[in-house]
Amino acid sequence: MTTRVWDYLREYDSEQKDIMDAVETVFRSGQLVLGESVRSFEAEFAGYHGVGHCVGVDNGTNAIKLGLQAMGVGPGDEVITVSNTAAPTVVAIDSIGARPVFVDVRRDDYLMDTSQVESAITERTRCLLPVHLYGQCVEMEPLERLAARHDLVIFEDCAQAHGARHHGRFAGSMGKAAGFSFYPTKVLGAYGDGGATLTSDDEVERNLRRLRYYGMEKTYYVVETPGHNSRLDELQAEILRRKLRRLDRYVDDRRAVAARYADGLGDTDLVLPALAEGNEHVYYVYVVRHPRRDDIIEALKAYDIQLNISYPWPVHTMTGFAHLGYGTGSLPVTEELAGEIFSLPMYPSLPGDVQDRVISALREVLASL
Repeated sequence: MTTRVWDYLREYDSEQKDIMDAVETVFRSGQLVLGESVRSFEAEFAGYHGVGHCVGVDNGTNAIKLGLQAMGVGPGDEVITVSNTAAPTVVAIDSIGARPVFVDVRRDDYLMDTSQVESAITERTRCLLPVHLYGQCVEMEPLERLAARHDLVIFEDCAQAHGARHHGRFAGSMGKAAGFSFYPTKVLGAYGDGGATLTSDDEVERNLRRLRYYGMEKTYYVVETPGHNSRLDELQAEILRRKLRRLDRYVDDRRAVAARYADGLGDTDLVLPALAEGNEHVYYVYVVRHPRRDDIIEALKAYDIQLNISYPWPVHTMTGFAHLGYGTGSLPVTEELAGEIFSLPMYPSLPGDVQDRVISALREVLASL
């Protein structure tokens, strides 16, 4: 049987009754769009993070896009972020006419190198956009100081960090706004697409609600400012409400999987995930590193084990962003990591015997290199 890097079927078997009850609840509610399930999930997700507002949207990309627009970021502005991320982070910035500006990442934990940010700030810089990558948070204190000194806003990309904390503060509670994805693979995943933007700023929240609903505010027929059709689906919201109650358990189970990998692979020459100071990691993915990554992945095919690479192509090297002018060598750590990092199977319901098979196969392959 193929061992996949992610699988939801075992989890669904254990939660099927609750998931199907969520479906029945929505279908019998009498309101299928922006009803009680969306309102309740928004309140509960905001409450979990200790922030004032949550606005549900249709996906994580639009959670970033609308969040930036709601804060007043737009054409001609520069947004400082990283290239070692999923492309949607940068797609969202580019889609509003802003310019992504990249800094490199740290070699040990793959997170934004905050020491490089100040030198990237120009008179056009409007926003700092840290990506809380792979399940842990960027070092936020230097960014907060820079934002205050240069009158900038901070938007957190939390697509991979549901439940993660930095010095006790939740990912999503430290910037002016923050975007989440509920894509099925996420720590808190829906059964389809979904996203949300968090903020404690009342004006940003009002802007978000208008932007996700065509630009309408007081009535369906009057557009206040041009917006989008970017509503969180009522069905996904109700499923997410149920799963939010289990989020802490999902995180505990992911940490147990990570601990088992550390025990089984700690004496090999794989570079295992590093925990940054002050962080509570949720292990959205379990990213390891090795200079012979491609050989390892190829050899594991004989064991019927699938692995993933997050991410093999840094965003600044993609042809779609060639206009930004970042040549090869401009972000050396990011580029080095892209040739070495890969992800092992990671999900809360990963059976221990399956994980042990992955560990055993990896040890055999590493010993043969």
